[in-house]
Amino acid sequence: MTLFAPGDLRSVLGSGLLSFPVTHARADLAFDEAAYRGHLEWQGSYAASGVFAAGGTGEFFALTPEEVGRVIRAAVAATPEGKPVVAPAGYGTAQAVAMARDAEAAGAHGVFLLPPYLTELSQEGLVAHVRAVCEATGLGVIVYHRANAAFGFDAVQELADSCPNLIGFKDGIGDVDLMTRIHARLGERLLSIGGLPTAETYALPYLEMGVTTYSSAIFNFLPEFAVDFYTAVRARDAATVYRKLDEFVLPYLDIRNRRPGYAVSIVKAGLTAIGRSAGPVRPPLTDLTPDESEALRSLIAKVAPA
Repeated sequence: MTLFAPGDLRSVLGSGLLSFPVTHARADLAFDEAAYRGHLEWQGSYAASGVFAAGGTGEFFALTPEEVGRVIRAAVAATPEGKPVVAPAGYGTAQAVAMARDAEAAGAHGVFLLPPYLTELSQEGLVAHVRAVCEATGLGVIVYHRANAAFGFDAVQELADSCPNLIGFKDGIGDVDLMTRIHARLGERLLSIGGLPTAETYALPYLEMGVTTYSSAIFNFLPEFAVDFYTAVRARDAATVYRKLDEFVLPYLDIRNRRPGYAVSIVKAGLTAIGRSAGPVRPPLTDLTPDESEALRSLIAKVAPA
């Protein structure tokens, strides 16, 4: 099994598109491990620099800790050799520490630390939370700047200085000032990852802030389109990027924005549209309506390879 030291993981993940697979479910909402493994094997034939299993697109918030462990082990088994698998950790600090340790035991190559559950928190508390997870594992850790886990630059600087295995910062808020400061002052230390929902929308301007990679949910059901889009971004081919935004991404956003939570639901609907169903989303999310699913199917048909 390929092992990745934290610095090596940072370099590998920053070199290409990031896959955030959905988590497959049966009709009774139980984890469909066989279908999930098949999905990762299919996705493994396309270029992506890493797999973030059971992340936001993978409905981390709707999985039990035991299920998260099963998903990670399935991802490690099904992902092609040499491609890193990053496992999630979250909820309270003690639970996040336990998940990070289990991720290492499962053979994952890194940890993706999602925001703490429910409560408001100070910068000091956020720093203590991240430090506890970093100290619990030898794996490289990536933090998610989103919701209540809203980092100030001083907190990011402190963590970068005190946690050698903190390797990445994923932005899910869109704080241009913060991302500029991180790139200017910590760009050699931390990998900046684009993480706003449907990250393709922001990929080109974010590249100027040192964000060389982003999480692509579209990669789940249109891997060729997602890889071609990423290639155009890295080449700074603005004409191609904006053409693809106009022909697919922006109309896709119009469907996604019809109801809260559709950022995940629309991805599973996309898989159904191409004949690779991942099953329903779990509550509290809701699936697209039949009319919305048909609109998505028509949109996909315009850009899918023949």
